[in-house]
Amino acid sequence: MLMEEKEFNELLELLKNRQFKKLKELLDEMNEVDAAEFLGELEPKDAVKVFRILNKEVAADVFALLDPDLQEKAIASMTDDELSDIIDELFVDEIVDIVEEMPASMVKRILENVDKDRRKKVNQFLNYPEDSAGSIMTAEIIHLKKDMTVKDALSTIRKAKIDNETVYTCYVTDSRRMLIGTVSVKDLLRSRDDESIEELMDTDIISVNTLSDQEEVGQTFAKYGLITVPVTDKEGRLVGAVTVDDAVEVITDEATEDFEKMAAMIPSEKPYLKTSPFELAKNRIAWLMLLMVSGTLSGMILAKFESAFAAVPLLVTFIPMLNDTGGNAGSQTSTMIIRGMALDEIEPKNFLQIWFKEVSTALITGTLLAIANFIRVMIMYPGQGLIALVVSVSMLFVVIIAQTVAVILPIIAKKLGGDPALMAAPFITTIVDCLALTIYFILAKMLLGI
Repeated sequence: MLMEEKEFNELLELLKNRQFKKLKELLDEMNEVDAAEFLGELEPKDAVKVFRILNKEVAADVFALLDPDLQEKAIASMTDDELSDIIDELFVDEIVDIVEEMPASMVKRILENVDKDRRKKVNQFLNYPEDSAGSIMTAEIIHLKKDMTVKDALSTIRKAKIDNETVYTCYVTDSRRMLIGTVSVKDLLRSRDDESIEELMDTDIISVNTLSDQEEVGQTFAKYGLITVPVTDKEGRLVGAVTVDDAVEVITDEATEDFEKMAAMIPSEKPYLKTSPFELAKNRIAWLMLLMVSGTLSGMILAKFESAFAAVPLLVTFIPMLNDTGGNAGSQTSTMIIRGMALDEIEPKNFLQIWFKEVSTALITGTLLAIANFIRVMIMYPGQGLIALVVSVSMLFVVIIAQTVAVILPIIAKKLGGDPALMAAPFITTIVDCLALTIYFILAKMLLGI
């Protein structure tokens, strides 16, 4: 919870005592994020009741931050005039986000209360592919011309009456709406009234295309430290901008999705506490089933080498350690590789360089682990030098192979256009387990003569 517990309890007490006037005063003065969070903690009927007492401007800001389920209930409680007042205060991209989460009957009602020009923009946004720059951009931006003076530009900004989401950066376009430069409001305020925009504008433009993947947009923000990024169509015409708050949301969503895939789960769009056990099970069962079936390969390998551990039962006691070490080594490497790909630090063309680096690392760590393991086995099982040698050499090979597999699989996935996060710890561990057992028992048969 973002707000302090004391503040939350105070608001809750006011609601319980039906002191709505005082509750309204406090909520109207609060940050809209905290107000939305408070509503999200209430029972839906209470949340709607509290939402309806907010000032119109505050209500619109809070509404945009509510969960879709609560937004739907709030809309159902409004008259058309009230809904229209809320919609008028929202940015086009916020309306699009809401529409995408609503059932068809609710979408129809929302669009009926959007004015004609904005409805056209909403429909345009809805035609962009999901998770593209076009689907997350805002259309409310400041357009300037290069022959304007600073005085003209400031007048244009005042007349636009755009909220503070995109007002920090203005975009300079020509007669065909082609983006030719950017200028910050800070530069305008620090310049003389008679200076021209052409003198002030920055022509070294960092922009994205409407069809650019939203993950690429997030990386652009992170790389250049921007507040907004202009979005152009395929002809280079300016159509909108992505703001930093949307970029942060994208980065968070993409990171969450990668974490879930790396844990062998189907990504969920709902917060954990709002996801039912049935939905959680549905998101996990497919991968668990696949990993369970693939895990039977380990059993088949053990069955094949049954004579080896039947002859030397002590060999069985080291299997969990070898498998765990191989899985951990592979997990460490795959995490680094997948992270590097997500940040565009690693490309498939770097395969040999990455593989050499990881094998070198594996040789160092594997050798140290093998030496430590040899000493441990000799202390625990005196006189079992050959078994200690088998286990230790196997350990070295297992670490090398695990890190090699952890390099190869994510890069193959990337090369084939898939998501490298799918080739993460659970999948790699299953493969490494099979290879570890095979190497271990082959070495045991060779060195122990069984």
